[in-house]
Amino acid sequence: MAARAQTTGVDAQAEELRRRGGPGQSSQSGPSAVAQAPTVEKSKEKAFSVISFLDEYEWVWAPLIFTALAFFTRMWKIGLSPIVTWDEAHFGKFGSHYLKREFYFDVHPPLGKMLVGLSGYLAGYNGSFEFKSGETYPEELNYTFMRLFNAAFGAVCVPLAYYTAKELNFRRPTVWLVTLMVLFENSYTTISRFILLDSMLLCFTFTTVLCWAKFHRLQHDPFSPEWGLWLMLTGVSIGCVCSVKWVGFFCTALVGLYTIEDLWHKFGDLKMPKVELATHLAFRVFGLIMIPLAVYMFSFFMHFLILENSGPGDAQMSSLFQANLRGTEVGKDSPLEVTYGSRATLKNMGYGGGLLHSHHQTYPEGSAQQQITCYHHKDANNDWFFYPNRSEVDYQPEEELRYPGNGDVIRLIHAQTGRNLHSHQIAAPVTKADYEVSCYGNTTVGDTKDHWKVEVVRDAASRDYSKIRTLTTAFRLKHTDLNCYLRAGNVNLPQWGFKQIETTCVKENKPRDVYTHWNVESHWNDKLPAGDPGSYKSPFLQDFIHLNVAMMTSNNALVPDPDKQDDLASQFWQWPLLNVGLRMCGWDDKIVKYFLLGNPIVYWGSTASLGFFALLVLWYLIRWQRGYDDLKPADIDQIHYAGVYPVIGWFLHFLPFVAMGRVTYVHHYYPALYFAILCSGFCMDWVTRKLNKQVNWILFGALYVTIIGLFWLFRAICFGMEGSHTQWKHLKWFSGWRITD
Repeated sequence: MAARAQTTGVDAQAEELRRRGGPGQSSQSGPSAVAQAPTVEKSKEKAFSVISFLDEYEWVWAPLIFTALAFFTRMWKIGLSPIVTWDEAHFGKFGSHYLKREFYFDVHPPLGKMLVGLSGYLAGYNGSFEFKSGETYPEELNYTFMRLFNAAFGAVCVPLAYYTAKELNFRRPTVWLVTLMVLFENSYTTISRFILLDSMLLCFTFTTVLCWAKFHRLQHDPFSPEWGLWLMLTGVSIGCVCSVKWVGFFCTALVGLYTIEDLWHKFGDLKMPKVELATHLAFRVFGLIMIPLAVYMFSFFMHFLILENSGPGDAQMSSLFQANLRGTEVGKDSPLEVTYGSRATLKNMGYGGGLLHSHHQTYPEGSAQQQITCYHHKDANNDWFFYPNRSEVDYQPEEELRYPGNGDVIRLIHAQTGRNLHSHQIAAPVTKADYEVSCYGNTTVGDTKDHWKVEVVRDAASRDYSKIRTLTTAFRLKHTDLNCYLRAGNVNLPQWGFKQIETTCVKENKPRDVYTHWNVESHWNDKLPAGDPGSYKSPFLQDFIHLNVAMMTSNNALVPDPDKQDDLASQFWQWPLLNVGLRMCGWDDKIVKYFLLGNPIVYWGSTASLGFFALLVLWYLIRWQRGYDDLKPADIDQIHYAGVYPVIGWFLHFLPFVAMGRVTYVHHYYPALYFAILCSGFCMDWVTRKLNKQVNWILFGALYVTIIGLFWLFRAICFGMEGSHTQWKHLKWFSGWRITD
């Protein structure tokens, strides 16, 4: 009986195992099956617990794997090419200026270049290398470390993309897709491996989007510590991205549009107390305006603090700023007060203004007299003599000192040619509304059209305007016959004027127009004792504004030269289509070659997603108009914030390059590409949301394999092409991909 009961129990256990789909389905029965059953159950439970663990902590192990791969792709063989590659010639040189503490000028804000300087400092570099394009790095310069420093910013973009996709409420396969599109994007990989600003620009663009997404997800918990933290981190990220390149202002515009919409909705919520609404506004003003502005200005404060020595960019700044640099010649041993017979240079006080200049060349039209321009470089053609007007006693070298001042009428005589600064009723060569300014006659030949009245605007050294003082006196020069004012705006002359700044006599009297303000920068007079005009400091805010306007002016001047063929430049329409690439160095067989080109599936897929998203929105709008109720509030919110805003981000980063006239290159598209990738992630997430799990993984798996496969196919353009370029002819899919030409 006991045996029968035991057998019956065994049979019952075997039947239960068979019912659960376990080993009970085997033909075995009896005591041996009972012995196996607990072992199988334990193994299944163990496997289930591992899967559950991996599933629960996917947000930890997945980004770790992606980040490890990111550092590998961005850093493997990074020191293979020992030559200065592409724009390393610019940004490496700027880093050298920080190490030598020499003041320089560039069209980009200083944060990224200070970080390049920091990488050189950490690498033990002394700043002595000139970074000439194509030149081999010296042995004492650890260029590999400097590249690794930059590559770290590019690698960090991958986990940032991962967590951003999660914050946008994408499902796991989509989060992985977005991350892989960033990780295995060939152009992101290549651009991160050199001493450039683009990896830093991308990194701070990614942090801005992540912080914005985190802040948006916390809208249900306003004024909490976490909410305030992510608001302020968004502001810090905005400040950083703008401090690397001005492209960052497009990110600022994206967050600004979101903030305006958010506050508008709150303004329409009649249940919200007015005090709470005002608090929301105050927090956003502080977090998204004050903090970014503080970060941006602090980067310039550090820029001025570090660059304390005179350098190649001095002429872009005011004379008073230059006089406070170490080693400068501006104001050095210059007499403080100007007299007749003094030899001096006159600096235009407009933002980015140059020195009053002339040369032997004449205007090709108009008066055909000697050209007058403004010029940023220092040479003898910038020197002028102060002389009395023709109705006064002529200047004699032996005479007693006479000091021109406010209200006096003077002549300015060009030191190299002996001609007078002159104007007449002839239209200026470019700004036709103004009068032309030229050099005419000599010390004896001339007329009253050589006369200019001094109008002092201010003086940093004294309230006594009876004398013109070196550096400290700001004055205007009014033409006595024409009642116009000497002005040097930011208009460049054609090639016949050597692209120097046009100088005119403007008819409108605008006392606050700084482009009509001048000061004496350098001054020589043996009869006068040396002064110390550099003891007067230039205010930081004035220097900050001055440099930013000068940067803007120079940036706008970067227009294509019709007389030169730029093989590296490209047009905006070519970027989303991946129609063109960019050679980053020479194409000789003896050097390592790099080609800036994107992953085809990432580019074409992200571009196609922009069009698909527009059709998707149009589809739902039509159905909504027809009375269909397809979307729940949660769906609308997802389309709005995970779909519409990435598309807006793409437009904000792409359309300005359509409108601007400056020369453009393929890397200008990289910030916009990220928003297109986010849009493609939304589209895939939306289309596949109702498919079963198996079909989902098949579709996403195919995309993963394609992305990784194409990255591997084009890996040589990222990691370096050694030997003859003809061995990569299989990669030239289009004529614009000049890999083998």
